[in-house]
Parts: sequence; structure tokens; C-alpha cells
Amino acid sequence: MTSRILTCAAWPYANGPRHIGHVSGFAVPADVFSRYQRMAGNDVLMVSGTDEHGTAIQVKADAEGLTARETADKYHQVIVEDLQGLGLSYDLYTRTTTLNHRAVVQELFSALHRNGYVVAEKQMGALSPSTGRTLADRYIEGTCPHCGFDGARGDQCDNCGRQLDAIDLINPRSRINGEVPDFVETEHFFLDLPALAEALQEWLQTRDDWRPNVIRFSREFAKELKPRAVTRDLDWGVPIPVAGWADADMKRIYVWFDAVTGYLSASIEWARRVGRPEDWRLWWQDDAARSYYFMGKDNITFHTVIWPGMLIGANGAGSRGGEPSAFGVLDLPTEIVSSEFLTMSGSKLASSRGHVIYVGDFLREFGPDALRYYIAVAGPENQDTDFTWDEFVRRVNFELANEWGNLVNRSVSMAHKNVGAIPAASALTEADRALLAASAGAFETVGGLLERARFKQAITEAMRVVSLANKYLSDEEPWKKKDDPARRDTILHVALQAVSDCNALLTPFMPHAAQKVFEALGGEGVWAAQPRIVTVSEEGAPDYPVLMGDYASEQARWASTPIAVGTPLAKPTPIFAKLDEALGATGPAWAPVA
Repeated sequence: MTSRILTCAAWPYANGPRHIGHVSGFAVPADVFSRYQRMAGNDVLMVSGTDEHGTAIQVKADAEGLTARETADKYHQVIVEDLQGLGLSYDLYTRTTTLNHRAVVQELFSALHRNGYVVAEKQMGALSPSTGRTLADRYIEGTCPHCGFDGARGDQCDNCGRQLDAIDLINPRSRINGEVPDFVETEHFFLDLPALAEALQEWLQTRDDWRPNVIRFSREFAKELKPRAVTRDLDWGVPIPVAGWADADMKRIYVWFDAVTGYLSASIEWARRVGRPEDWRLWWQDDAARSYYFMGKDNITFHTVIWPGMLIGANGAGSRGGEPSAFGVLDLPTEIVSSEFLTMSGSKLASSRGHVIYVGDFLREFGPDALRYYIAVAGPENQDTDFTWDEFVRRVNFELANEWGNLVNRSVSMAHKNVGAIPAASALTEADRALLAASAGAFETVGGLLERARFKQAITEAMRVVSLANKYLSDEEPWKKKDDPARRDTILHVALQAVSDCNALLTPFMPHAAQKVFEALGGEGVWAAQPRIVTVSEEGAPDYPVLMGDYASEQARWASTPIAVGTPLAKPTPIFAKLDEALGATGPAWAPVA
């Protein structure tokens, strides 16, 4: 039975190129999951976009001598190209500077305001003494007053998980230039999380299948909720749709509220662009649909507490009641899939601190699937994980080139040389049946792991079958069966069937290589579809690039598909090239080992 799956990948900031730490959290896991779900026959809607408002964009614009809009345009283009190069199968990857997004954000804000969950209050706001601009909470750091962690942000301590106000920090300082902020009184709208707390806590108690760190962190966070600002003293962002505020030059909706609403606005934009303007409701208003949100661990509470709280309030379901927004009652998330941090030498990958490997550089030298494989098999799924060039080289050479690539190459090469096509099998031995049973049976095992977003276990199990197939070939030695062509052909047929099965199992992880293997086995057409960069229009606004794709027509299926005897085979070319082992010690010139 077909299910509807909404995949929501976190929105990357348009303040620079993305590094591999970013895509290890929100991008590659979301795509692996979505590709698997499509192969399994489910109806997937995968959405996201570039987060283009807020202080981070203004800071980058000032540094580069650009306007905020010019900065957003510049880096949205870069990010779109990087994500397309990685093969991320978005149904729509858009941006937050669209008129559609503005309208959706303003309606959700208005619904929360009408229902009494967004209220105006005065607070002490932080200003930069040197520029006079507001310093957003995330650009202020200091010592947490609760746990003593030196590095807490002005909105939250990542060490103890408590919500904070910047003024509460001990020894607060600007992350931009280190200056001590001035605190002045200002009026803003706040999301009244305490009025949503009971409904949130009840809902969180029903979430018993999330990753343990996500459940634990979210339930603790929800115990001490306090109102959270949803507007800021900025001139770059979505205007506030309230009388007396809408025309204010320096009042905008806070970027975090803006960004999480993007999952809904992107779904609505997608439906319009495919000519079915109401179809977004199939993923947002159907109890049978499931929604999965992918991000790094620093975004957990925005997706497990604050975004669900916004939805509860906009649905009119908090302690103050109310009426649903113009969009109707919206479904809350099914699961939050959070990854830990990918680090370098124990430090979080961060371009602001000099620990960075940019996606674009990586793709140009090593291609997409080596990175996708590394993230899946050795990435930060459940704990912070250190990226090293030595480990990357080892994984590529011994697992991708020697194990998987070599299995494909020698199986197809021997069949091409001896038969010129996929050979027929005659009587099967116990060894033949054992390999065929293992490769066919892996779909249930690996699929079950992918269904639960257990990517590392899933790809490890798939590669275990690759190892079994390699051992089978070594044990059966078809190259020594010249005097028994029927047995030789049977061995090669069994090996090629295992290759076909393994290729399907590995397709969600390495779709570009999967297309090559499919073609090496004589396949024609698109096995694993790739996203396209499309320039789109919006009335009253400039054109912009998005990612979209035709994934329904791809041939990839989550099942063992019998190979067709007689299919012509050409001499294969290597799927993965081995890397110079010296690279492990030095790194490439653009990211050398320190």
C-alpha cells in the first residue's frame, strides 16, 4: 500500500557556500531516506530551500560590500549548484525571499496572533555599539548562568539545553567582533509557549520512536518553556502583518519563525508549480501521511518543540483555543531525524572558525558518491564524528574501489569476455542459492533500517552482501571453468544477479554510481533520477533558480529484479577510481591536513 511521505530538510543560510558538515546533517540523510521511500513505492514530497533573511545575511553582506538581497542571490545560486551536484532529489528546493513564502509566513503569524498565542511585550534588546544595529541572540555568546558553559548563545545553551535571554549571559560578547553589546528596551511580539506547553508535552509523550537524544533533549526543554521573541529590530526579513507594525522600517519577523514555516510554504509553492495547487494538503492534512524532518542537533528544539507549538497554536489547539489558520488544521511532525556534528580534529566544522571543507571543492575533485558514502557509513548519525582524509581515502580505496567497484568490474568483464551478454544459469548449487537468498533477503533487512533512518546500519548491511558476493566469486573461480562453460555461466549469472541486487540496495546512498552500474548491466534509460536546476518566475518578483526533478519515471525499485538472460554487455569501465594513499596524510591543496 502506497504511503505519502513528507521529507523536510533543514534550510541552510545564504551566507556562504555549504561545507560537508552542513550536508552531513540535513541534506544527504534526507535524500537517502527519500530515494529509498520512492523506490519502495511511496509518494514522496521532499522540500526545503535557502534561508535568506536575518542577521547572518546582513553580516555577510557588510563583509562583502553587498546588499542583503545581493548576498542572498549570490549564495542561493552557489548552494543550489552544490546540492544539485550532490544529487539531492528535491521535489522543490526554493528560497525564503519569495512572495509566496512571505504570504504563508504572514498568515501563520496572523493566525497565532488572532488566537492569542503571539503577544506584544517589552524586553531588553542587544545593540552593537559600533553599528547601532540589533545583535541577534545567536550572535551573542557568553557563559551560561545555569551550567557555567562558556560558549552559550543568547537564545539557548547547547550544553544544558535551557532557553536563555542574551542579557542573562555572564560576560556577553558579540560573535561578530567581540564587543560587549548595549542592552536597551524594545517592544516585540512573543510566541507564548507556556500557553502551548500542556498540548506540546502531551504530544511529546506520544513520540516514543525518535532517536533517544532527540526525545530526551526535547522533553527536558518543554518542561521550562517561556515566551520566545518572534520579531526583531531588523530591516531585512518578512514584514509584521499587524496594524502599526507593518510599515515599521526596523521591525521584521524573526528569521527562525520565518525559516521553519518554509516547509509549509515550499509545499504550497511546489503544488502551484506542478499545476495542482491544492495537492500540498495531501501531505499536511492527512492522518495517514508521515512527515520526517532532517537537521543537525543544534536545530532540534526548533523542530521538536517550537515548530510543533506554532502548528498547535495556528490550529487553535492550545490552552486558549482559537480557530485554524486559512490553511486549515495542519499535521504535526511524525519524526525528527537529527544528526550530531561532523568535526575536524575534534572541532566542529565551521567556516567562521577556519575548520571547513566546502562541498563545491569536494565535488570537483572526488565527485558526489564518495562523499555520500562516507557520510552514510562513517558520518555523525548518533555521535560527533571526526572527518579525516586518512579515513576517507581508506573508505574509498578498500570499500568502494576494491569491494564494490571490483565486484561489478570483474563480474561484468568475465561475462562480456566469455558470453558477450548476461549468461543463462543451469542447475544451482547450495552456494549459488545461498548468495541469491542473501542478496534478495537484504531488501527487507536494509529497508527496515532505512525506514527507521538507521543509515549507518543499513549501508553496512548492504556492503556485507557485497562482501558475500566477492567471496562467492573467489570461492567458485569461474575463470577456471573453461572446460565446463555451463557451470561458468551459472556462476556468472548468479554473480550478476547479486550485483544487480546490491546496486538497488546501494542506490539511495550512491545514485550516480548506481546509474553507471545499471548501464554496465545492460540497462537503458534512467535508473536513478537526478534533480534539475530550473529558473522559475513569480509575478511581481525577479526570477530565481530552484531544484526540481522527475523522479516518478525512474526505474529504480526496492526489490530483487531478475536479470534478463541475453542482455548484451559491453566491456566495463571502473566505477570508482582508487585515490593516492598519500592524500590521507596531506589532504588536498584546498583543505590540507594541519
